[in-house]
Amino acid sequence: MARRRAGLGKGLGALIPDGEDEAVGSAAGVSEVSLAAISPNPHQPRAPIREEDLAELAASIEEHGIIQPLLVTRSADGYQLIAGERRWRAARLAGLATVPVVVREAAPNEVLELALVENVQRADLNALEEAMAYQELVDRFGLKQEDVARRVGKSRVAVSNTLRLLGAAKGVKEALLAGAISEGHARALLGLSQKAAQEAALKTVVGRALSVRQTEELVRSLLGRPEKKGRAKSGPSPQTRALEDQLREALGTKVTLSHGAKGGRIVIYFYSDEELDALLERLGSME
Repeated sequence: MARRRAGLGKGLGALIPDGEDEAVGSAAGVSEVSLAAISPNPHQPRAPIREEDLAELAASIEEHGIIQPLLVTRSADGYQLIAGERRWRAARLAGLATVPVVVREAAPNEVLELALVENVQRADLNALEEAMAYQELVDRFGLKQEDVARRVGKSRVAVSNTLRLLGAAKGVKEALLAGAISEGHARALLGLSQKAAQEAALKTVVGRALSVRQTEELVRSLLGRPEKKGRAKSGPSPQTRALEDQLREALGTKVTLSHGAKGGRIVIYFYSDEELDALLERLGSME
């Protein structure tokens, strides 16, 4: 049974009936068109695709063909891609003459919005690429963060936290895009307000292969707020770490737990007024 995309609002779900974007075998609405007649989407939200990834996909296409059709709209000189640029480029590399497509009528502004939403929904983007896609939805369509969250099926907190990555230093963004650091590393480095400090800390993180937790401690020490010696020596228990990770995932920000003789405390971190508002909204929705 074909899966239905969630949280699309009037995005792809309004233009693609269930199943048509999942398998060529369903046939309805799928046709073969000349690969040469298809032009790429000039506003494709993806960063440059690695040649080795394309080569692997091209080899798979040569062996099995294109399983999922490309989504296109008609243009003055043929067709323009809405979604499926990796498959389109790999098909060219594999030497295909025709490819399966689903043709949908879409206005120019709809093409961009659908491409952005489709990429995010497919979890097909790096965290920084995702942030750029969100920002383009905001800039081009005047959407608020709540609107973006609704279209891509994510919480406002998640969208807000991802957008914060765009404020990172150039080197941090390049490292994130290249996969040298994770989104967690980048968020930790954003705790340093000066971009030069972020760049300097990044060299330490990459050079020493620091974990996200170690990067957070590095940032605290650079800010003059190292952890207490007692905790640094013993560290939290595995159970406490697991609970912290669960809260971090649920709230989209750093959370620490500490236990005392008669209870304990939970510390939730935020790095801007906007992020505080998002956290309060998130906590309110959990009632």
